Amino acid sequence: MSETASYASKPSLSLGRLYGTGPSPTRSEFQRDRDRIIHSTAFRRLQHKTQVFLAHEGRHFRNRLTHTLEVSQIARSIARALRLDEDLAEALALSHDLGHTPFGHAGERALDRAMTGFGGFDHNVQALRVVTLLENRYAEHDGLNLTWETLEGILKHNGPLVDDKGQPTARYREHGLPTGIDEIQTPADLRLSTYASLEAQAAAIADDIAYNAHDIDDALRAGLVVLDDFRDVPLAGSIVREVLDLYPGIGSKRQTHEVQRRMITRAVEDVIRTSSVNIAAAALTSAEDVRLAGKTLVTFSDDTAAAEKGLKTFLFARVYRHEAVMTPVRESEAVVERLFSRYMETADMPGRWGEAGRAVEGAARARIVADFIAGMTDPYALDEHGRLFDARPEFR
Repeated sequence: MSETASYASKPSLSLGRLYGTGPSPTRSEFQRDRDRIIHSTAFRRLQHKTQVFLAHEGRHFRNRLTHTLEVSQIARSIARALRLDEDLAEALALSHDLGHTPFGHAGERALDRAMTGFGGFDHNVQALRVVTLLENRYAEHDGLNLTWETLEGILKHNGPLVDDKGQPTARYREHGLPTGIDEIQTPADLRLSTYASLEAQAAAIADDIAYNAHDIDDALRAGLVVLDDFRDVPLAGSIVREVLDLYPGIGSKRQTHEVQRRMITRAVEDVIRTSSVNIAAAALTSAEDVRLAGKTLVTFSDDTAAAEKGLKTFLFARVYRHEAVMTPVRESEAVVERLFSRYMETADMPGRWGEAGRAVEGAARARIVADFIAGMTDPYALDEHGRLFDARPEFR
């Protein structure tokens, strides 16, 4: 890897870890973070957590793990082109979904509703709880003992949580900051009002790029749409027309892959071009300048950002709200709500979870229950539902 830019995060300048470790002769601090994430239990569980389509519907649909790997590849490509630290970008991409519940966003919505009155549920905060509290692999401490830069990026890759006056930003303005942040010990203040590193911003936009491309692919595989439906859809339309004109007889699967790879390539190139201009205009000389820049610098161009919103509007109407998707969504939300309710009443959770839950009540028990449910895979949540209610939901 070539030398990184002055504004890149530097592993040698890291603010460190909560618990001291000796230097590694073979890996940088951010490489060690990446490796710790990959070897975590929470990371392995991603293979059995829903992305958009539930796992039982087909083996070729994305799950949280395959999505995460795609995001990681895209994040590294962007980081390399912008001369950022690729290992930190990769670590953040690999960890960005560790706080997600079973059953995708449906499970997250249900758990957030169930936690009303107890501080709500936020998957970024939950990811931070996973890597600092809930993973228990090490002999001397809880959590993965990641560097400050990785913890900051996990929490703030979508931007600051508060403004410079300490008021919650737009996405938290209505309900306030999610609870649980104050329980998390970190090597230094996470500075909720500043922006995260460019590596974190690269991981965040890589998530959007991967979503756009693979949700089209999965929707086509599910038969909810056909490729021709995208001819006039923003962002995808010009590429679809181009591929259908160039390769009319190669078969729909090959056509779809050709559309998907061209979408990813052009989106990545757009981000690199635009972000390079943004970075130059900001006259950055250090990673600290990034945090104080006052805006996100790794972005789409204005035209691509507008087109991406148009694509998401189409996918929302034709895919995410399609009855074939909504039927299992509604049932999976009910599963999460039933589990939460029962655990709150009885604390009937296995092992250490049950012991901890029975020792407390109210908000303290609710947080334990939320941690337990958020860590479940889809199959385990269904098994627990079967154990507690003697019923296994049908998603069709």
